[in-house]
Amino acid sequence: MQVHRARALLAATAIFVVSLASAAHAAPADKRAEREALKTALLEVLQRSSLKAARVGIHMQSLDDGQVVFAQNADELLNPASNMKLVTAAAALGMLGPEYRFDTEFLVDPELPVDGKVKTLYVRGKGDPSITTERLYGITAELFHTGLREVQDIIIDDSWFDTERTPPGYDQEESDRAYMAPTGAVSLNWNATAIYLRPGELPGSKGVVEMEPASDFFVIENQLSTGSRRARRVSVTSKPAGDKQRIIVRGQLPPEQGALSVYKKIDNPPMYFGFTLKEMLKSRGIKVKGRVKLGLSPSRAKILYVSQSDTFDIILKRLNKLSNNFVAETLLKAMGAEVKGAPGSFQKGIEVVEQFLERDVGIPRGTYVMKNGSGLNDTNRFSAAQLSRILYRMHANFPLAPEFLSSLGIAGKDGTLKYRFEGSEAVGRLRAKTGTLENVSALSGYVQAAGGEKFIFSMMVNDYPGRSGPVVQGLDALGAAVAATGSTIGPSRAVAALSDSVKPGGELGEVASRIKTYLALGKQRDQRNISFLRTAWRSERDPAVRAVLADGLYQSNPNDYLGARTLLDSYAATGDVYGRLRTVARELAVEVPGVGSMVELAAGGNAEALARVVELAGASRGDMQAEGELAVALGEVARTAPEELVMALREAGVPERDTAVTLLARGLVQAEDAEHPFWKSLRKQLGAADPAQATFVRNLDAALSQKVAEHKAPRALDATQMVVPGVLTPTSPVTPQTAETRPGG
Repeated sequence: MQVHRARALLAATAIFVVSLASAAHAAPADKRAEREALKTALLEVLQRSSLKAARVGIHMQSLDDGQVVFAQNADELLNPASNMKLVTAAAALGMLGPEYRFDTEFLVDPELPVDGKVKTLYVRGKGDPSITTERLYGITAELFHTGLREVQDIIIDDSWFDTERTPPGYDQEESDRAYMAPTGAVSLNWNATAIYLRPGELPGSKGVVEMEPASDFFVIENQLSTGSRRARRVSVTSKPAGDKQRIIVRGQLPPEQGALSVYKKIDNPPMYFGFTLKEMLKSRGIKVKGRVKLGLSPSRAKILYVSQSDTFDIILKRLNKLSNNFVAETLLKAMGAEVKGAPGSFQKGIEVVEQFLERDVGIPRGTYVMKNGSGLNDTNRFSAAQLSRILYRMHANFPLAPEFLSSLGIAGKDGTLKYRFEGSEAVGRLRAKTGTLENVSALSGYVQAAGGEKFIFSMMVNDYPGRSGPVVQGLDALGAAVAATGSTIGPSRAVAALSDSVKPGGELGEVASRIKTYLALGKQRDQRNISFLRTAWRSERDPAVRAVLADGLYQSNPNDYLGARTLLDSYAATGDVYGRLRTVARELAVEVPGVGSMVELAAGGNAEALARVVELAGASRGDMQAEGELAVALGEVARTAPEELVMALREAGVPERDTAVTLLARGLVQAEDAEHPFWKSLRKQLGAADPAQATFVRNLDAALSQKVAEHKAPRALDATQMVVPGVLTPTSPVTPQTAETRPGG
C-alpha cells in the first residue's frame, strides 16, 4: 500500500513540475502576445490624422520587468507644457522632503505691549503657497488670543524671495488670468481674487460688483449694467494701480442671472496680503490705525505667532491634480532659498532641480531645457524618455513614491483627469499629469493594466494642426489601450471605444427631439445635472447633439473650466454641427444652441471662443437670420473684448475674416454708439510696437470704416430717420471715418 502511495505521489509531483514548466513557458508567450496587441493598437492610434501630422514623442516602460514596451521619437526634445510640473514636484520632494512645512511669522517689537497695543505688526513670509482667506481668518483669531488689540502699522517682509515675480515664459503672454499669478514670499489665495457680479433689480440699472476677499486693496471701476436681453456679456480686467489693484468690469447681465464669479490674478502679492490682513484684524476687533507697508522685520523683533502650512505632500496635490502654475513657481523659489540661501530666485531653483536630476535621476545637465517650473508657454524642452526616467526613479524611491503618486490626477475621478477616460479600463487605474498649451498636449504618469501589469508612460504631442480635442482624445486612446492590456476586450477594442469618429445619425426630427430635451436641462443651470449630461455626451455619436450636451454642461456650471473646455472641443462651425443646429433651431423656434455660450466666453476674452465666433461668422454666410445673430454678437464682443477680437481676426482665415469684419461693421452700426469702446481700442492699437500688428490694425480700420459707411448709407437716404449722435444724417456725406478721425475714436 505504501509503495502504491509513493508511486502515486511521484507521478503527481512529476505532473505538477511539468505543469509549472508549461506555465512558465506559456507566460512569456502570453505576455509577448499582449504586448504585440498593445503595439498594434498604439500604432493604429498614431495613424489618426490629428496625431499623424504632429510631432509625437512616446515612451512606455513596464514597472514589472523594466522593459520598454513602446517608444516613438522618445529622445526628441519637445515642449512638455504642464508635464513640467512632474519635474518640479519630483525635485521638491527630493530636496525638501514630504514632511516640509512653510512658515509665516508674525512678529512685534521687543517692547512689552501695553493693553494689547503694539506699534508695528511684522509679517515675515517663507513662501507658503497655501494661505487662503479661510486660513488667514484663523490666523487673525490666533493673534487676537495672544492679547493683541491694537496695531499702528502693518509691515510685510517679502525678502525671502527676490523681487522678480514672474518667471521666463510668462512674458510671452499678456494676460490677467488667474493662472498667470505672480510669486511672492507672502501670498494669499494663490495670488488671485474672485470678483462676484450680479444684476441690478431692474433692466437698465447698475450691476453689483463685489470682491472676495474685500479690502481697500481694490479700486473698482463698475461699468456693469442690467440688460433687457437674456444674454450675458461681461468682461473683467485686473490691472496694477500702484500699491493697489484696479478691477474694471464692463458689460451686462440679464435680470434673471444669478451671481457670477470671475477669477483674476493680482500684481502685488505682499500688499494684497497686507490689506486683507488689515481688514480681517478689524473684523476680529483688533484696531489698525496706520498703514500697510513693505519693509524688513528687524532682527530684534520677537515672534508673536507662527502659522505653518500643511505638510508638503498635501500641497503637492494642489500642484499636480489641479495643475497650479503659482504653486510650481513658488516651489522653485522655495528650493532656491532653502538650498542656495535667501533670497530665493528662479535661477537658484532651477540649479537645485538640475542638481537633483543629475544626482538622483541620472539626467545630466545640458540634455534638456528648463526655464520655469510650471511649463507655461514656449520655454521648456524635455524628451518623453527623460520624463519616463523621472517617473521610474520616483516610483522606486519608497520614502517618496506614495506622496508623488497620490499627487497625480486619477482618470475619471479627480483633478484635470476627472472627465477623461470615461467608460474605459483606465478609470481608477491610471494616474497622470496633463499638459495643455496652444498646439501642445501631453500626458505622463502610471497605469496598472487590467491584467495586473504596471506601466509608466510619457506622451507629448507638439505642433499639431487644428483643435486640441482630437489630440486629447488620441492621447486618451493610447492610455486606454495600455490600461486594457490583459483584459477580455483588449487594447484594440479599447481604442475603438474612445474613437474620435462621430457622425450625424438618425432622422432630423428625432435628433431635434433629443436636442429639445437637453436644451431644457441646460436651461435649468443645475450642477446636479452634470453627471447625466456628461454620461450622455460621452455615449452620444451625433456631433450636433454632442455640441448641445456640451453647451448644457457649460450652462450647468459656467465657472468650471472643464465644462468650457468640453464646449470648445465639441462645437464647430461645420455643416454637421452649426449647420444642422441652425435647421433644428428653426424647427424648434429657438436661438441656435451653443452660439450664446460661445459668444459669452468670447465676450470674456477667451481666445479659443473668439476664434470659434469668427469661424461661425464665416459659416453663417448666406443665412440672413444667422448673419443677423452673429452681427449683434460681434458688436457685443467688440465692446467687452476689443483687443482680443482684433487678435482673433488677425489669426483667422481670409474668407472667415472678411465675413466677420462685414458683420462686425453691421453690429457696430446697430449699436448706435459713437463712443463704442472698440474704436478707442482700435486707435490705441494703431501704435502697436509690432510693425506687423500695427499694419494689420491699420488695414482692419480702413476696411471696417468703409463697411460701416456702407451700412450707414441707406439710413442717410431716409429723410424720416431720427438723428442719432454719431450716425450719419441725411445731409452728411457718406465718407468713411477711421479710428483716428471718428468721434470717440
